[in-house]
Amino acid sequence: MIFNLFAFFLTSVPAVLAQTTVVTSPQILVGTWSSGSKNVVTGAGFASPSNTSFTYPPTTGVSYSFTSNGFYEIARYRFKSNATKPKCITGVMNWCHGTYQILPNNSINMVPLGDGYQQIQDPCSAVTNFVENYNDTEFYEGYEILQDPVDGYKLTLYQFDGTPLAPQFQLSTSPNMLPTQSLRNVTAPPSITTNNGLTTENRKRSSAERRWSQTNGGLITTVIITTLVGGIAGPLFL
Repeated sequence: MIFNLFAFFLTSVPAVLAQTTVVTSPQILVGTWSSGSKNVVTGAGFASPSNTSFTYPPTTGVSYSFTSNGFYEIARYRFKSNATKPKCITGVMNWCHGTYQILPNNSINMVPLGDGYQQIQDPCSAVTNFVENYNDTEFYEGYEILQDPVDGYKLTLYQFDGTPLAPQFQLSTSPNMLPTQSLRNVTAPPSITTNNGLTTENRKRSSAERRWSQTNGGLITTVIITTLVGGIAGPLFL
């Protein structure tokens, strides 16, 4: 009996080690990644920048794509619950692309091309469904790629404060992306970079809107009512 348990342990060790093998490298980062059920995927099947529309996936999730020459694309679909108002569930579709740089300390800086956008649906907001520009520089403290014995490579991105995003699995080593150029005309608002790696933008509002903001404790929503405001926005989703 003891021998059988020992033999089982020996045969289990390689699988465990394989699951936790770190293979982080810029070369392996290249391709398309998707979280969860892998229904959210970058590319033409998610966003149509020419008319600022989306094709809704059957489930929520995030997807990142990276090229070998420094371009990225992000597709995100999320629901945000409201603890005080359970019926006020906010849905967000978000798309952006641009250039990225991996710094010597393994952090990643992503600078948008300026034509990103997002659609927000909030049944409890003064404006229940609207589309707005999303062109925030995003900074990630680091990234890690593990070798999973079943699903292959698994990517974890760490936000500027060290909080990990949902793990993503590699769908393809060839990035599935829209053209790496500006795909729609956008009048960019004034912006500055803050000391925490996020950007502050001044945008004109015609009515109340709900924006995502980043705090050290997680994500909060802020209702904006004035016609000219500054909002700090970081990576949208955990």
